Amino acid sequence: MKSNLVPVILTAALTSVGTIFAVKQFSKSDPVLWDSSRQLPVNYVSYSSENGPVKGAPVDFRNAAESSVKAVVHIKTTINSRTVVARDPFAEMFGDNYFRQYRTPEQMGSGSGVVISPDGYIVTNNHVVNGADVVTVTFNDRNTRQAKVIGTDPSTDIAILKIDEKNLPFMEFGNSDDVHLGEWVLAVGYPLSLDATVTAGIVSAKGRTIGAAGTRGRSAIESFIQTDAAVNPGNSGGPLVNATGQLIGINSAIASLTGSYTGYSYAIPANIVKKAAADIIQYGTVQRGFLGIEPRDFKYATPDEIKTYKLTETEGVFVAGVSDKGGAKAAGIQKGDFITAINSSKVTTIPELNEQVARYKPGDHISVTYLRNGREQSTSVELKNINGTTDVVKDEVASPLTGASLGELSAAEKRKYGIEAGITVKKVGEGLLAKARMRDGYIITGINGNPVNTVTAVEEALSSRNDIQLEGFYPDRNGMYYYNIPAR
Repeated sequence: MKSNLVPVILTAALTSVGTIFAVKQFSKSDPVLWDSSRQLPVNYVSYSSENGPVKGAPVDFRNAAESSVKAVVHIKTTINSRTVVARDPFAEMFGDNYFRQYRTPEQMGSGSGVVISPDGYIVTNNHVVNGADVVTVTFNDRNTRQAKVIGTDPSTDIAILKIDEKNLPFMEFGNSDDVHLGEWVLAVGYPLSLDATVTAGIVSAKGRTIGAAGTRGRSAIESFIQTDAAVNPGNSGGPLVNATGQLIGINSAIASLTGSYTGYSYAIPANIVKKAAADIIQYGTVQRGFLGIEPRDFKYATPDEIKTYKLTETEGVFVAGVSDKGGAKAAGIQKGDFITAINSSKVTTIPELNEQVARYKPGDHISVTYLRNGREQSTSVELKNINGTTDVVKDEVASPLTGASLGELSAAEKRKYGIEAGITVKKVGEGLLAKARMRDGYIITGINGNPVNTVTAVEEALSSRNDIQLEGFYPDRNGMYYYNIPAR
């Protein structure tokens, strides 16, 4: 029995020695095999350098999140119930005067906003407060205040609210030009009627356009920061925040087939928000500067333009035309040029061009770099307003009472009609009253359910850009008549 074990033991010993020898030989060149005598190369994932910032450091959002929620408010809006008059579907059978009255239910809405100054100025989206009769804001500590709408701007989808408070926590603006692809960001707001909520993501694109501008007029601006931070209904108007706690955008929209977040959200860049907010606070409306050109995107160019100007080969925004009243023509820019930079900031698309120009007001001078016949040139352009001047514009659209003539009723006229308040429309004109199909002789007794006694009150209401309802009567007809003026 013992003699049989000797060969087995010798074989095992020789196998072990051979295995150890082979391991040492192969481990000299094979990185998969481990040699305890070798020192593993170590690269720290967080270190500081004299030549730059800490690299590879994990992003810590705790301070940014905690400070942000203190400055972000929950906005609730109320649109009061109203009586409206709509044309009957069979109106043509019965004549133009055949209307029916309806009572709209009270409407509630909500969104988010962010305090931008310690004395109570709050920025949010225009679409959050548009048409609201009552606006309230609630802070994270449940402190609730009624807010006043200072001004709105549909073209940038920005609105400014004001509450009477002091020493409020507020958020500082960051520079949205310094935002980079892949940068970590926070979206803060009150989605889906929840309390203050913070989500994180990265910047996935800049200068995005999503087609919403068509509903906001010819001067609408779209140059969104696209992120994958989760944003849902209720987040509108809330801030997009960088890792240091600065406001770098206002969350405004999501791309979704369901109405809820599916991966893409869009924020208005802080540099546009900051300028719009300052203008609304100072002037009551945004002062838009215009180059005075007709920009053309390659996908909308004609075949002749593509061939003549080699649009597929040249970077920049193609100038398809120039306005006689604009600053571009006076500065020498011509049809066929390609604008490549504004104040040394590169532009390759119309949204990028609009974003750069939107930061300035009429009368400002900007440096425009362009290509003409392949040669780069630069010129200084004085921006003009929508009317081709550098004056302060109170409203981008024509007066709502263009050609109209209003008058206050005398005490005797009020007694005659049995009313306590009223303004007579002597002439409708060509403005909003005409668009509402009002007729001469109408007497306005109230606006949004409130009595009206002065022409100034009517003018201010029609200039507010909000949804309003005029109520009144015609002296030669029976019943009350209501006219709805939609928000602009």
